Amino acid sequence: MRCKCPLVRMSSLCWFVVLCCFLFISDVSAETCSTSDCHADFQQWKYSHSPVEEEDCSSCHEQIQDQHPLEKGSSFQLVESGSKLCYQCHDAFGRKLTVHSPIHDGDCIDCHNPHGSNVGRFLLLVDHDLTELCTNCHDSELFTNAVIHGPVASGACTQCHDPHESNFPLLLKKTKEKTCISCHVEIGEGMEKSPVVHTAVKDSSCTSCHNPHSSPAAKLLQKDIESLCLDCHGNVGRKAKKAKVKHAALYREEKCSACHATHFSTVPGLLKQSEQDICLTCHGKDDFKKSKPLKNIATEIKDKKVLHGPLQDGECSGCHNPHGSDHTRLLRGAYPKSFYAPYRKGSYNFCLKCHDKNLLRFPETSIYTEFRNGKQNLHHLHVSNKYKGRSCRACHEPHAADLEKLMSEDGTKFGDWNIPLRFIKTDTGGSCSPGCHQSYEYDREEPVDYE
Repeated sequence: MRCKCPLVRMSSLCWFVVLCCFLFISDVSAETCSTSDCHADFQQWKYSHSPVEEEDCSSCHEQIQDQHPLEKGSSFQLVESGSKLCYQCHDAFGRKLTVHSPIHDGDCIDCHNPHGSNVGRFLLLVDHDLTELCTNCHDSELFTNAVIHGPVASGACTQCHDPHESNFPLLLKKTKEKTCISCHVEIGEGMEKSPVVHTAVKDSSCTSCHNPHSSPAAKLLQKDIESLCLDCHGNVGRKAKKAKVKHAALYREEKCSACHATHFSTVPGLLKQSEQDICLTCHGKDDFKKSKPLKNIATEIKDKKVLHGPLQDGECSGCHNPHGSDHTRLLRGAYPKSFYAPYRKGSYNFCLKCHDKNLLRFPETSIYTEFRNGKQNLHHLHVSNKYKGRSCRACHEPHAADLEKLMSEDGTKFGDWNIPLRFIKTDTGGSCSPGCHQSYEYDREEPVDYE
C-alpha cells in the first residue's frame, strides 16, 4: 500500500532543495546582523564577545516578529533576562558572602559591553583605568584628596577588590591586612620579625590609621599624624599641651614620627632607634645657626669613664620627659638652676628619687653617704648652708665624667669662671682644693680635726 504522507512521498530532489533553503536562510540571518546597513560596528571591535565573533546572534537573541527591522518596537528579544542570559555560558555569581550590587541585581551590562570592546578582553566599557567606570556608582570625591593611593591613582581598583563577589568585606580579595602587605611586603616582614608591634596594627586593621583610597594627609593617614596618635594616646597629648616646657621635636613637621616608628620596632616604645641614639640625633651635634643651640651631649659623654646611671643604661628618659615638662630642660622634677641652692625639704626630690633620700637631712651620719669626715655629713655641710648652700652641679657632672661619682674634673661654671675642683680620692676619704675655699682633707675612719 502506498503512503499518503506528502513528506514521505517527496522525492530525494525535493528534500535536498528544502535542506539547502534552510541552511541558506540560517546563514544569512546570522551574517546580515553586522552588514554595513545595520550593525556594522560589531565588526570593528578589537575584542568581540564569542557569540558575536562566531556570528551566533541567536544564542542571546530570538526573533519574535517576522519583519525586521520594525518602524516601532523590536522584532527580537533576549532569550533570558538579566544575568540569567550571561549564566548560560559564564559561571554564576552570588554564592559568596559579599556580592557586588550590579551582580546582585543582574546588571552585568553596567560594566560590560555585551557585544565587544576595544579596551580589553573582559569587554569592559573603559580601558585599563577603571576610575571612570567605578565612579559611575561610587562617590568620586573619595578618590580625589591631595594624597592618592597608587592603585587608585592608576585606576587599578581590581588590584584590591574583586569586581563580582568575595568572601571578605568590601569585596576585598583577601583580608585587609593581607591585602596591604601583598604590596607593602617590608611591613609584613617587619611585623613578623620585630618584638614590638604597634597595638593599632596588631589588634586592629591598617585602615584604622590609613585611608586606602585618598587622604588630605601624608602617608594616606586619616588625619594629621599628631591628631591621629592622640586619638589613642590622649594622655600624652594632654600632658604635653599643659607642659610649661615644650619639647621642640613635637612641633616639627614629622611630629610623633620623628622619634617613633609607626608599625614596628626592635626597641620599646616603638622608638626608631635606641633611646639614647634617638636623643643624640638632635642633642649630639653642634648647630650654631640656632639662636639657642642645643648642648652637644654626644661630645660631652664621648670616651668618658663614668656615665650617670640612666645614661649608662641608655635611658635619657630616666631624668627627662620626652614629651613635655614643667621643669627646665624637660626634667622630670625640680632641679635648682642656680649655683647656690640651699637644701630645703623637697628642693632636691628630683635627685633623691634615685639617690638616698636621707643624703642631705642629717648633719651627722655613718650610713647615708661616704662623703663624710668621721660622722660629719659633708653633703649636708655643703648643701644645707642656708646662705650659700651649693647645688649638686658645684661638684658633679650631670651626664658623664672621668672621675668617680661623676666628680667634675674641669670645674663648674661660676659666672665667667670655671671653678676648679682638684679632687683627690683616697681609700677612706680624699681632698679637694677648689676655688671656693682652701684645700681640705676628710677621712671617714680617722676624721681630720679642722680646729
